[in-house]
Parts: sequence; structure tokens; C-alpha cells
Amino acid sequence: QVQLVESGGGLVQAGGSLRLSCAASGSIFSINAMGWYRQAPGKQRELVAVITSGGSTNYADSVKGRFTISRDNAKNTVYLQMNSLKPEDTAVYYCNAASGVVSFYSQRGSWGQGTQVTVSS
Repeated sequence: QVQLVESGGGLVQAGGSLRLSCAASGSIFSINAMGWYRQAPGKQRELVAVITSGGSTNYADSVKGRFTISRDNAKNTVYLQMNSLKPEDTAVYYCNAASGVVSFYSQRGSWGQGTQVTVSS
């Protein structure tokens, strides 16, 4: 099993920045895709960004050019740098770690507890 611990959420004004972290432990050898989903009140959970073990990345159109996903293999940690934040980015952000991209996009794998990001206008 994989355990995920997220940190870095908070309250920020529009145009500001935040960096989320997701540290993995446990069966980390099984992880080949890791990234972030978010869920706003009354909305379905949606993909934000993913990074594979090979370093490939993919982003939701709504965050391209503003968010950057990266990883530190030595720390088993994935980061989400969020710049130029907008009120519509307000959501609970969840880290997910999966055995591959198919599992990741199917929202399978292990989940973190979620971290709240609130962007005020």
C-alpha cells in the first residue's frame, strides 16, 4: 500500500501563488504516475496535473501555463506550483498515486487526505 501526505494549501488572493506537496511512503516502487485532482463544492472531481515515472507531464487546459508539476525522487515527493491563481481554482486538492497512467486517469490508486486551496477575489 501507498500512503500519501499532502501539505501546502491555504488562502491566497487572486494572482498569488501556492505550492502543494505530496509525500509518498510505503510501496513506492509500485508508483508510475502521480499527480493532483481537485474538487470544488458541488462539482465533480477533475484532473489537474500528472507526472509519470519517466517524467512526462500532462495538465488540464484550465491550468496550463499557470501550474507546474514536478517531483523529487529522493524525497518521494511530488509538487504542484500554482501561479496566477484565480478564484475558480478554489477547491480541495487531492494527491493520487497509481501504478500507471491508465489507473491514474481512472482515478484508481491511492489518495491523500486532501488540502484546501481558497483563492479570494
